Amino acid sequence: MEQTQARVNIYALLSRILLQELEVQTLQMIKNDENILEFFPTLKEWKELDEIDEVTLLEEYFNPDFVNLSILHLIPYETFYTREDQMVETGGANPVTDIYSAYEFMVDYEAARSVSSDHIGIELEFMHHLASAEMKALQKQDVEALKELQNVQKEFLNKHLLRWAPMYLINMKYEARTPLYYDAADMALEFILSDNEYLNKELSA
Repeated sequence: MEQTQARVNIYALLSRILLQELEVQTLQMIKNDENILEFFPTLKEWKELDEIDEVTLLEEYFNPDFVNLSILHLIPYETFYTREDQMVETGGANPVTDIYSAYEFMVDYEAARSVSSDHIGIELEFMHHLASAEMKALQKQDVEALKELQNVQKEFLNKHLLRWAPMYLINMKYEARTPLYYDAADMALEFILSDNEYLNKELSA
């Protein structure tokens, strides 16, 4: 159960960081939680993190970097990487639309800095949604629902995130101008790969 809760928390954190600019509260949570900060080793050693106030860090460092990585220079959408014409599919033909609907996942476009449902932050949020449902099944000892949800997570990783997100995240690491987004890209890349291995082991047990 601890492993599942940790997965829920990590998907929530990654989706939040990659979906839109941070606000002071989230930055403070990252800064002040030693367990979270362990995932951000470069940020942890960055002296400006403690020397500059949160508002300045966000306005002058982190949020401009987010805009650079998500809007100006890189394209964080699955269809850009998987379609031959490199067009982002913003309509109902998007490959993730049906699976979101099947598992009652609604995309809040107003909250997200996104034009399409296959944004990396939204796909990670969907994994958080599924892992949270898995946690509930675990608490109820509903083995059938548990296995179904693990299968769906594995399928979503392999049919969607793992097909394109590593390319985006490697580019993100290369382009990042701040340790926060460098570490976030590194963490997300390692985590989706290791989570796929974890789900394979769980389902073959």
